[in-house]
Amino acid sequence: MTTMTRTTPVPSTTNKQWFALATLLLPVLLVSVDNTVLGFAVPELSRELRPTGSQLLWIIDIYSLMLAGLLVTVGTLGDRIGRRRLLLIGAAGFGAASILAAFSSSAGMLIAARALQGVAGATLMPSTLSLIRNIFPDSRTRTTAIAAWTATFAGGAAFGPVLGGWLLGHFWWGSVFLINAPVAVLLLIVGPMLIPESRDPAPGRYDVPSAALSLLALLSLVFGIKQLAEHGGSATATAAMIVAVCTTVLFVRRQHRIPAPMLDMQLFANSRFGVAVVSNLLAVFVMVGGLFFITQYLQLVLNLNPLEAGLVLLPGLVLSIPASLVTVRLLRRIRLAELVGASMLCSTLGYLVMTLLPVDGGIGLVVIAFVLTGTGAGIAETATNDVIMSAVPASKAGGASAISETGYELGAAMGTAILGSFLNLIYRSGFGSAPADVTESAQETAHDTLGGAMAVAADLPPAQASALREAAVHAFTHGVHLTSLLGAAIMSYAALQAWWVLRRT
Repeated sequence: MTTMTRTTPVPSTTNKQWFALATLLLPVLLVSVDNTVLGFAVPELSRELRPTGSQLLWIIDIYSLMLAGLLVTVGTLGDRIGRRRLLLIGAAGFGAASILAAFSSSAGMLIAARALQGVAGATLMPSTLSLIRNIFPDSRTRTTAIAAWTATFAGGAAFGPVLGGWLLGHFWWGSVFLINAPVAVLLLIVGPMLIPESRDPAPGRYDVPSAALSLLALLSLVFGIKQLAEHGGSATATAAMIVAVCTTVLFVRRQHRIPAPMLDMQLFANSRFGVAVVSNLLAVFVMVGGLFFITQYLQLVLNLNPLEAGLVLLPGLVLSIPASLVTVRLLRRIRLAELVGASMLCSTLGYLVMTLLPVDGGIGLVVIAFVLTGTGAGIAETATNDVIMSAVPASKAGGASAISETGYELGAAMGTAILGSFLNLIYRSGFGSAPADVTESAQETAHDTLGGAMAVAADLPPAQASALREAAVHAFTHGVHLTSLLGAAIMSYAALQAWWVLRRT
């Protein structure tokens, strides 16, 4: 008697699914361009708005911080009200907040506008990943779709510097925000036609206290880090860190107690899921943190214009696109532990190269550094996102994608907060050789940021200006060396952790 084996056919993918994916990549492009384009406007922002060192970090950070703080909250909200509806609401809000940011007249106004961008942006990213999870039920096709998602994020990050450089060469700094509005309008037009609606059929009650605790924990953590970098162990910094720890503990305990948790802590019992989230966070941590200081190094130390600086970083950022797509094939041939560990070691090497950057002629080293960092980040992000989204049922895709994006955006915020604050601390401590005949107010401005130092130097006589620039450039470059060494140490730990945990599962 012959025994017949029945196999489950793999469902075919329709053109409608691919058109829906193409539409979902619009908000990914929107957010990713915004993540990198602002870094090139920092020198001009410093001259025009004269922010303090702390304000400058908040201008960069508050966007990713609000995203990270609200992603879990908003991701579960999409499960309830509909993920497509939430996506379109976010697109409208993001476009409006971008227009407000473009026409900001002070550092405080720009920080507020960036915060609103973060609130709106928090609705975009979880919606895209969760909709992909539902549009592509087949795991192999979904891996390809997630690779396209990651490649688009990398492509936007690569396109941002070039676009930003061109805009800053022809228009004012606010133009880097104004470009978001047309993309948001296009998404509002085509989204309802091409993207199917989806939601969790049994989402449970929405928990407002959990939302408040998660946001307060993240805000107080980053604020505490900034205060520590600026003022050391002051009472304010200590209080902020205590608040961060206490609210985090309360949040986690509440998730274990309530029947419908905002963040399903049981997901982290899966070691593959947990290490994928942490690896994703740390990969983005060093990538975004590196962009914060390398864009300033290229423009203010090596005196490149924004477009030239963007082109220097372009090879590394562009290589993260094919790296994301190649990961789909690599995942079928190489164990996940070896793939993620090796990709993070690649980024580590990039940071070690940055410890060698000189005061003059470091363009070649920057190219090499970002080729290594971008390739490593592209592979790591695709592999870890695939693990995260494959670990949950489709009905909980919003929550899982929110965790993934929270890790991503928290990594971006913490990368700028920790590496940026560490760099500012080294810069200020090494700035003691500034010319003695520079006024006290000018010294204070120059002491805050490298951009501030260059703005002060522009108003001084040639001899004083040259001495001030030299002191500021040497202090900043020394800060880049030590900050890069810190980034390399963090990535080495991330590579070892990923390899050790994933090989045991």
